[in-house]
Amino acid sequence: MTGTLINVGGIVAGALIGMLLRKGIPQHINDAIIKVEGLAIVIIGFNGVISAMFTLNPATGRLSNEGGLVLLVCLVLGCLIGEFLRIDDRICSFGRMVEQKSGAEGFAKGFVDASLVFSIGAMAIVGALDDGLRGDSSVLIIKSTLDFTTAIVLASALGIGVAFSAIPVFLLQGSISLLAGVISPYVSENLLNLFCMVGYAIVMVIGFNFLCDIKVKTANLLPALILPIIYYFARC
Repeated sequence: MTGTLINVGGIVAGALIGMLLRKGIPQHINDAIIKVEGLAIVIIGFNGVISAMFTLNPATGRLSNEGGLVLLVCLVLGCLIGEFLRIDDRICSFGRMVEQKSGAEGFAKGFVDASLVFSIGAMAIVGALDDGLRGDSSVLIIKSTLDFTTAIVLASALGIGVAFSAIPVFLLQGSISLLAGVISPYVSENLLNLFCMVGYAIVMVIGFNFLCDIKVKTANLLPALILPIIYYFARC
């Protein structure tokens, strides 16, 4: 779990630096940073979806599109489940309680958005598997440097909730590393692509929320992350 611990440390350190920078940033500049963050997150999410959805056929040299319908179904069903369970409302209620007791404004938004940004992606899964199976932390160390920089920017705009996103990262990647021997035989490239396709689509939603001042309840989309896994094993 060495790589996960380094990753968690990078997120917390980056968030604390971002909080220090936040105090000296005027509101109009902070608003501009949020817009730019949104654009960057949309691009990252879009790139992830395209990379997972399209594959190059070496025989024909053409791109083939796989998983478009799966993406649509997973997002719609995941949203319905999330709305029924009121996941976003429950997290926001918890966040408001924390905010009232600690004075940490915007805790819930920073926590949820940063948790998704840091936890989604092949690097989190493949890196944790390498760390658990071979003791190779190189992928997670690279991810740590990226998350460190991202945490600075996110925390400067969203606050201390970003630092607490290290908790789900620790739980997710740590669990994968500890169970790597059991999980690894089942994590095929197709399964990873399906998971990342849906995950990066949710990341895009976060970016649009930042960029366009719209309010899509991102946490209600979390069940969509489980559905491609169910679909993959049901199809096998």
